[in-house]
Amino acid sequence: GEEGSKEDVLMHVSGGRARAAVMGILNVTPDSFSDGNTFFDPTAAVGRMLALEASGADIIDVGGQSTRPNAEVIAAEEEASRVVPIIAAARKAGVTVPISIDTFRASVARAAIEAGADMINDVSGGLLDPDMLTTAAQLEVPICLMHYRGDPSTMTSLANYPDDTVAAVATELQQRCNAALRAGIARWNIIVDPGIGFAKTPLQSIECLRGTRRFTTLCSPLARLHAL
Repeated sequence: GEEGSKEDVLMHVSGGRARAAVMGILNVTPDSFSDGNTFFDPTAAVGRMLALEASGADIIDVGGQSTRPNAEVIAAEEEASRVVPIIAAARKAGVTVPISIDTFRASVARAAIEAGADMINDVSGGLLDPDMLTTAAQLEVPICLMHYRGDPSTMTSLANYPDDTVAAVATELQQRCNAALRAGIARWNIIVDPGIGFAKTPLQSIECLRGTRRFTTLCSPLARLHAL
């Protein structure tokens, strides 16, 4: 939004600092695994965002569609109605840190950016909506592409990788980076996320966490990795 320059979002989150950046999570859903239904009320949601910023969050991720295994997929209109008013209200209330819209739908992403969000966090890496990557390119905002397989109902059955999980995940992430570049997204606006807990066993997720630095090499020079 106007409160934060889009091109400075990545610099705000990670530039020139040795410590890891902290992302505060706000799920405006009735069924998310962590804070589902806790901040479904707009007033409570905005209050939570102000509290996250006051506590030192570098960025706040707002989502209206639960992505936990077997989560119900709601209509785009309902998802937008959950997150867009809250983002706009948060900016009006004085939230100044970058806001990330957690969605795999291009229409929701566009509406959220117009309401004051600064970047897109797509758990599907642009796979679930063919318009997502071109939309991010048009909006000229950073986009986080997460490693993703299947959908919420099938992801747990798709955790089959060769011996080197990190290399396999990085290869699939690189494919999404290439698609993003072809869609016109600037290289410096691409962030990759190995997708901890998505289509991965606990041990595979730990392997990805331990191999975080390898992603910067395996996905370089086409993308930047922001550590979890």
